Amino acid sequence: MKKILAIVCSTILFTTAKSQIYVQAGVNLSNMTTSQPSQTQKNFSLTTLNVGVLDRFNIKGPLSFETGLLLEGKGSKVRINISEEDSYTASFSPFYLEVPANLVYQFTFPKKMKLFIDVGPYIAMGIFGQTKSTGNIGGVDFSNTSNIDFSNTNTNGDDIAYSNANRLDYGINVGAGLDFRTVLIKVDYGMGLAQVNVNQIDQASNDNNKYRIFSISLGIPFKL
Repeated sequence: MKKILAIVCSTILFTTAKSQIYVQAGVNLSNMTTSQPSQTQKNFSLTTLNVGVLDRFNIKGPLSFETGLLLEGKGSKVRINISEEDSYTASFSPFYLEVPANLVYQFTFPKKMKLFIDVGPYIAMGIFGQTKSTGNIGGVDFSNTSNIDFSNTNTNGDDIAYSNANRLDYGINVGAGLDFRTVLIKVDYGMGLAQVNVNQIDQASNDNNKYRIFSISLGIPFKL
């Protein structure tokens, strides 16, 4: 990850002549592709945030390349019905440092407004977060909050609270937006390809245990 951050910083420093550097902040609606055999499970989106600095520099004509560093909130809420009497809910709220690598294509309109679409891979590293679970099992109410462990070590068997998560996440981003010169409005969809929960019992499944994130963001360009 340190090498990736060094590449990002070098890219920003040496491409400012043809680049558009901007600060971004926005809202993420995050969910997970998870399932539990022999249990009834319902997932809910978790509202979190994204913030960071991005550098978009021209390659040729309407085609640009974009990278930078973002703090991305991810996670999900889930409710598990073990039986008619026993159930619990869990909220998993991790934060990642994420480096995107997007190709951006721009369409220019009158008054210099631009419509753009972007697509590309990302890589991210988990840095902190919390998980909270509440419920009633066997007639006993419980509530537990703990910090997320990014040690990548399976310790608890099946762990729907996601108290132990893989530190590395990677996937693909696709998005679109409008560039009004003084502000950018963006919508993006991130499709994670890495399985998140170290202790998930269905690790072999390619369809489960991955991030799905829809985001709406504003960008404010500035010049160095």
